[in-house]
Amino acid sequence: MSHKAVVIGAGVAGLVAAAALARADPTTRVLLLDRDELPDGPADRRGVPQGRHAHLLMAGGLSAMEELLPVDVRGRLLAAGARQIALGNGMLARTADSGWLRRWRPSGPCMITCTRALLDWVLRQALLEHCPTVTIHRATVEGLLGDAERVRGVRLGGPDRGLGTELEADLVVDASGRGSGSMRWLGGIGITGVEERRIDSGLTNATRIYRTPAGAESFPLTVVQANPYNGLPGRSAMVLPIEGNRWMVSAGGTRGGEPPRDPRGFLDYTLGLPHPIVGHLIAGAEPLTDVVVTRGRSTGNARRYFERSARWPERFVVLGDALATFNPAYGQGMSVAALGVRVLARELRRAGLAGPGLARRVLRGAARHVDAAWATAVAMDVLYPGVNGARPRLADRVAAGYAHRLTRAATGSLDAATALWDVTSLTGSAGRALRPRALLAALTGPALPHTAEPPLRPAEREVLERLRRTAGHPRTSQALS
Repeated sequence: MSHKAVVIGAGVAGLVAAAALARADPTTRVLLLDRDELPDGPADRRGVPQGRHAHLLMAGGLSAMEELLPVDVRGRLLAAGARQIALGNGMLARTADSGWLRRWRPSGPCMITCTRALLDWVLRQALLEHCPTVTIHRATVEGLLGDAERVRGVRLGGPDRGLGTELEADLVVDASGRGSGSMRWLGGIGITGVEERRIDSGLTNATRIYRTPAGAESFPLTVVQANPYNGLPGRSAMVLPIEGNRWMVSAGGTRGGEPPRDPRGFLDYTLGLPHPIVGHLIAGAEPLTDVVVTRGRSTGNARRYFERSARWPERFVVLGDALATFNPAYGQGMSVAALGVRVLARELRRAGLAGPGLARRVLRGAARHVDAAWATAVAMDVLYPGVNGARPRLADRVAAGYAHRLTRAATGSLDAATALWDVTSLTGSAGRALRPRALLAALTGPALPHTAEPPLRPAEREVLERLRRTAGHPRTSQALS
């Protein structure tokens, strides 16, 4: 018997969820709904509020995507100009207060860097090419059909009236992101009292795109991390290589330390960080865009504990940012979404779309991936001044303290660095950081001395010095315009 499934939201979580449903049963018709008119190519859109800022696709998330989609996602992204960065030796990272991470001979897991628009486009094209039972429609979901026992579809509004106002479905997946209406929709069918926790450090992101300077095409990803431990607002910046031979430069500041919008202020902000390397790199680079600033509610952490609800309707699943959102500075959201969808795919293979208890099992499985990422994000964000939301719990303070020790150890211990790579890349659970060798390294500290300057290779040092010299030349005044 054929089925019909509705997926709400055509972001990363929705695209891979539609693929999981279509591949689990080729007779299932999958309707993917989004309120935006999706662009015919890699372009920014309104429904992705952080889309114009830095995104990192971690190894764990990429692995899940390649399991869910029948294509070489990594290969397609790299062919389109995305970059592959090894965490172990392909980046320069200044930690919060412990100096620079060393570049170890083991490469460690790799992450993919590109614009969010390119990633969405590659995933959307792969979905439509290989999953013929999936169709995409522009529509706005206004509520759920059914009751507290079982969801039977969605109520629609918006421009695509060809679907009618009520759309019956055998399964509904909410992957509609940070703006999800799930709490309200559930209230409409009698499910109330879902526990929710919000932590908002007030992060503001400011991003500008530059042409990669000649000779700097292989310069490593560079990041100066924020410091949550000194009682001051967090301030950070990153130079991210992206497609089109460009650098995406994103600066971020928590409440009270926000980066400015004007070009001069943006450059000064990067130069004023605990290490000025980002400012030195971009002062002599050619800007291709204005500074784009995103403030407001799109950067906070929000956790909806649907899996703890005493009652939950059959045939309704919540995944991705609709389940939990994270401060985007930690680069976890897309990968956690893909790992949650992988749980859905495995349950579909095991019991089928109509299997009893499917929704509850998927929520519980996805929540385990959320928990590890949530602990990382919240442990840091609760420490910043002016944070809004729940006060830090003992568990938050313990997690923050241990993360601090492990990161400090990672500047001079391969055992600590390897654990940090695995947890950061989501290729290992949070428990990976508590294995004996990592635990011993965290307790004893780095075996090698602190490094105050970035571990540059000779050719990279020449590039940096050339850009610093060029920045003082009158022709580079365009960098400030």
